[in-house]
Amino acid sequence: MTISPLQKARYQYEPKLPGMLRSGVDKIAVKEGEPTQSVADQETIKSLFPNTYGKNEITFVEGESTASPDKQVVGVILSGGQAPGGHNVICGLYDALKAASPENVLIGFKNGPSGLIDDDFVVFDDEFIDKYRNTGGFDIIGSGRTKLETEEQFKVAADVAKKHGMNAIVIIGGDDSNTNAAVLAEYMAAHDTGVQVIGAPKTIDGDLKNDDIEASFGFDTATKTYAELIGNIERDANSAKKYWHFIKVMGRSASHVALEAALQTQPNICLISEEVAAKKMSLSEIADYIADSVEKRAANGDNFGVAIIPEGVVEFVPEFSALIAEINELLAGAKADEFNALPTWKEKYEFIKNGLTKESFEVFDILPENIQQQLFLERDPHGNVQVSLIESEKLFSALVANKLKERKEKGTYKGKFSPLHHFFGYEGRCAFPSNFDADYCYSLGYNAALLIQNGFTGYLSKISNLSKPAAEWVAGGMPITKMMNIERRHGEDKPVIRKALVELDGKPFQFFADNRDNWAVETAYLYPGAIQYYGPEEVCDLTTKTLKLEQE
Repeated sequence: MTISPLQKARYQYEPKLPGMLRSGVDKIAVKEGEPTQSVADQETIKSLFPNTYGKNEITFVEGESTASPDKQVVGVILSGGQAPGGHNVICGLYDALKAASPENVLIGFKNGPSGLIDDDFVVFDDEFIDKYRNTGGFDIIGSGRTKLETEEQFKVAADVAKKHGMNAIVIIGGDDSNTNAAVLAEYMAAHDTGVQVIGAPKTIDGDLKNDDIEASFGFDTATKTYAELIGNIERDANSAKKYWHFIKVMGRSASHVALEAALQTQPNICLISEEVAAKKMSLSEIADYIADSVEKRAANGDNFGVAIIPEGVVEFVPEFSALIAEINELLAGAKADEFNALPTWKEKYEFIKNGLTKESFEVFDILPENIQQQLFLERDPHGNVQVSLIESEKLFSALVANKLKERKEKGTYKGKFSPLHHFFGYEGRCAFPSNFDADYCYSLGYNAALLIQNGFTGYLSKISNLSKPAAEWVAGGMPITKMMNIERRHGEDKPVIRKALVELDGKPFQFFADNRDNWAVETAYLYPGAIQYYGPEEVCDLTTKTLKLEQE
């Protein structure tokens, strides 16, 4: 197999571990912390997780090991969307198991949770693992979005584990995947299967975090990748001086990615979905906000700029959310067939006009026709609008163009507005992990093995103090139930991990808010450049701006 020089060099990179994990697995002890409770709905969560709720947080320290000397047979699953560093979680898990005993076994289940149910697996060895060290992607075993949530699935999982003599399963995933891990852990404990379940916090969206889980893995690499691209565009914009670039970035429910990219590049505009919701901003108000920047910059002779748009921002606009809800209702059941049978967009438009309330139709009617049509593209499995398919970067540039046209007619705006559009998403999900993510993920995997060897279940692998050098990181575990609350999902109350949204009173957003008025008018761009893997630590091992500000 032909590999690139960087790929070859990354195979040989040795990830840094927290200091207490460097003593050797036989010299690591457990320090018990305080009992925990869920973030909300404590009595309900406790009743649903009687065997795994309320457990203590734990920290690993140097000392006499209490780990089991028994042979460990562990299964591992990659679940959900890709995130840089996933391979290193598996490598760290493998190395820790083999350091404890060469007899220990790591089994990788292919293509996500369905691999466990179908018993589709590979047994890892050194040759297999060494091909994936410090590399991006999830191609080592593949991933999938099958949910483990039914009694039937749990029974099959228990049977597969018994067949292989497995004593533990590690689920590497986001909030939904680790919710499934918590439920699976409870099932395994309730049925006395002897199978432990450990989670690892993955998602580039950055919404799987709290005071204990300081960052989800992949966020560092993905945002640095996007920031490099945005910085390149900013430099091009400042060179050509004739285009406004509207850039949509991944982040369906939270705006952590957009905010971090803005902190790294200082664009003229960055929308934050959580602020849009808090201020109940309308589409027109958002368009005016962007148009103000365009107009002020044009007055300075700068007919160019950069605006960052979070992927899910339209869902946070109250009037747009109401429109989506009405469209979902309008096309429920047989009405969808009636609508789809109409031969022309003109006839479909009249159908929509007659089916919406006056208020929602007014919102619908200001949308560009291509965006109107995107609202009626293929529905999700529940029959709802797939909001992620809406090209919000084109929506806002079109609304801004209309605002500027009105201003030009009034004589208040005399500039030129030429928009270009971009969407950065998949570009960041499988990048070579940054040194931070390579180290963090390897530590998460190594730490997961220690949680298993010390008999814990229903825990999330936890590495903290992340803004410091890796030698000062702290390893331990946190019960997954601590992050859970009850939410309404598909008409039922479900225990789920609460998504962490951007905190408008948090330091990262406050820094952004304190500076954005200047960035909106001035050309204050930063050009972070490509991720660096070799060189000075202050360049190669940088954490995100978000993490640095949060821990100042």
